[in-house]
This record gives sequence, C-alpha cells and structure tokens, in this order.
Amino acid sequence: MRRTLDLWRQELGVVPDRVWEQTGLQVLILADNGLTALPSAIGRLRRLTTLDLGHNALTSVPDELGDLSDLSDCLYLHDNRLARLPDALGRLTRLRYLNVGENRLTSLPEALGNMTGLVELRAQHNRLTSLPGSLGRLGGLRELWLRGNAIECLPPSAARLRELRHLDLRENALTVLPPSLAGLPRLRQIDVRSNRLTRLPDWLALLPSLEKLDLRWNAVDPSLPLLNRLERQGCVVLT
Repeated sequence: MRRTLDLWRQELGVVPDRVWEQTGLQVLILADNGLTALPSAIGRLRRLTTLDLGHNALTSVPDELGDLSDLSDCLYLHDNRLARLPDALGRLTRLRYLNVGENRLTSLPEALGNMTGLVELRAQHNRLTSLPGSLGRLGGLRELWLRGNAIECLPPSAARLRELRHLDLRENALTVLPPSLAGLPRLRQIDVRSNRLTRLPDWLALLPSLEKLDLRWNAVDPSLPLLNRLERQGCVVLT
C-alpha cells in the first residue's frame, strides 16, 4: 500500500514542518489550504509519486520541486496564482500528468520539453499567447488542454506529437487551424470552439483518425465543400 498523507482542506495556511520529515511519503495532498508559499523542504520527499497543490494561493514554486525524481503519476498546481514555472520542472522526466490550469502564466518554460514522460498536459485558463518550441519533444503526449488562453498558433514542432489524441483549443485567438496538426496519425478530437476561424485547411480531410471537430462559435462558411464532406463523415460540430 502506498504511503499517503491527505491534508485536503485543513485550513493550514502553512505546511507543518512534520510533513517534510515524512520522507517515505508517496502521495501528498495539500489542496485547498490557503497556502501562499512552498518551502524548499519539499525536495526531501523524493519518493513522492503524486503531489496535489491545487486550489491554493501559491505565487511561485521552488526549484526543489525538480528534485522529486519519483514523481510519476500526477502533479497538480491548478488554481493558484503562478506567473511562471521554474525550469527545474524539466527534471521531472517520469511525470505522466501535469495540471497548471487556472493560473497567471504568460508562457511555459522551454524545459517543458524535457518532461518526456508526459501523457496529459493541462494549461487551461492562463494568459498564454504561444507554446515553447520544445513541445514537440513530448512524443508520448496524448491529451493537450489549452482552453481559455490567447494562443494564435502552435509551434511547428507540434507536428511531432504523433501520439496526440485530444486537443482542446477552445476560447483562444486562432484565425486558422495550426498547420502543425496536419498528418497527426492518432488525433481524434479537436475542439476549437470560440476562436476566430473563417476557413478550413484541406488537410483536415486527410487526418486518418479524426472523429470530432468542434467548430461552434466561429465564422466558418457552412457552405464550404470541405465542411460538407466532414459533415457527411459525421465528425464536425457546427451548432
């Protein structure tokens, strides 16, 4: 049985020192505690596989977070006040799930590309205008959630996300679908609701695994022949 310490919603304000002495912990839940800072002592808990720091008031996280070499299941940092992420996170090469949604991030570090174990990345409701070029190094990424940012395009390196299945780009600033998506063999769902799209690229019809393209609340001409073809295939949502 994994060693777990669940301190969810305990109104701690500050993490007790006794927590950092429990170096055998594998799961630590500190969500919803009004935390405003995380000490460097977090780096002592090197056996952690899951760390939940969501729903707090953190404005930064220490570099020592990158020392958690066993962190492989989940790192929750969502719903905080983070304006940046340290490059040290790139040392978490075994991590599969990272959630940094609902913060104040204007960019993601290039070191993100070193987190090659990622299967799911959530960065929704931040202030992102672009993504790092290193994104394409996340060759095992299956789900990318980017709703509610100001992203205009994806980097060309996204063409190397050969395992990507689900892409959520709702409520961004796209005027065209990112050409780096062309030919992704396993891409099943693309959600681009509430963007600024007016046209569609021909390569959409060639995506071999496409099951759903959600175009609601864009300005795409419904009479486009490509759109009619996708409708006949049952993989486009317009209304």
